[in-house]
Amino acid sequence: MQLRHVESFLAVVEEGQFARAASRLFLSPPAVTGHVRRLERELGVPLLHRSPVSLTEAGARFLPHAQAMVTAANAASAAVKDLHGARDAVIRVGVMTPGAAELTPAILRAFCRAQPRTRLTVESLGFTDFLSAVLEHRVDVAFVRPAPDDERVVTDTLTVEPRILLTLAAGDLAHADGVRLDDVLDLRFVRFPETTPRLLSDYGSFAAARNGMDAHWGVGQATSAQDLMTSIAAGWGVAGTLQSLGRYYRSPGTCAVPVVDAPWEASALVSRRDDLRPEIRAFRDLAVALARDPGLSRLRPPVAPER
Repeated sequence: MQLRHVESFLAVVEEGQFARAASRLFLSPPAVTGHVRRLERELGVPLLHRSPVSLTEAGARFLPHAQAMVTAANAASAAVKDLHGARDAVIRVGVMTPGAAELTPAILRAFCRAQPRTRLTVESLGFTDFLSAVLEHRVDVAFVRPAPDDERVVTDTLTVEPRILLTLAAGDLAHADGVRLDDVLDLRFVRFPETTPRLLSDYGSFAAARNGMDAHWGVGQATSAQDLMTSIAAGWGVAGTLQSLGRYYRSPGTCAVPVVDAPWEASALVSRRDDLRPEIRAFRDLAVALARDPGLSRLRPPVAPER
């Protein structure tokens, strides 16, 4: 989806006429018409009625996302405007599966369109290194969960989601519509390696609800999302996580059950606090702008963009 096609669509909507939109964009009316037609072909639905100009149902649904896309692209461009003509930059992006779910690829695509001279590389992060990879300069930004509270990094909250319990598909809780914390705290939880940050092991075992009591740990250890799902399918324990992981990362033999009274938790983008490069600022700004667009995620909008 090309940005100039989206900009032409927005101009027609705002001006109410193809001719006025063309004048505003310093283009010919046929060029604007062509942009809108190509956008409609790409989406597979008509966005505008032509006589008179008005939004179709699909156009009305697409409109807020088009506005968010242009806003995010402009924010990214403004943040790196002093880099024009400079040497190409590289941003190393770490992703702890599944990052911020559907938002993660949307952010990567949008940034590449907005800043084609800045190259992105992606590295998978496990449970033991989701924060250390940033602090040790192995990646520049990272999509992680839960959101860390560490003065060495800047944390941009991207989603705030309900909690679920990942459990054995043949287990006692598998067919429940929902469970409460009292139903799960005494279960055996999949163990994490000793080098796992306490933040993550507490999050995975609902430690905040335990009043200081230790969790019951099962056999084996999980260092990644794949390890976690395999351990659960083997019957070695359960795990607490965010709703989107159960939707975005499925595994045979497991199921996701909502924990109805657990506090919601966040996924976040983190970067080093002392990394003041404009391309990092641009990436963060774009990520937060897209996270605020409710159409790009089925999740609740963030409550705090930075901590």
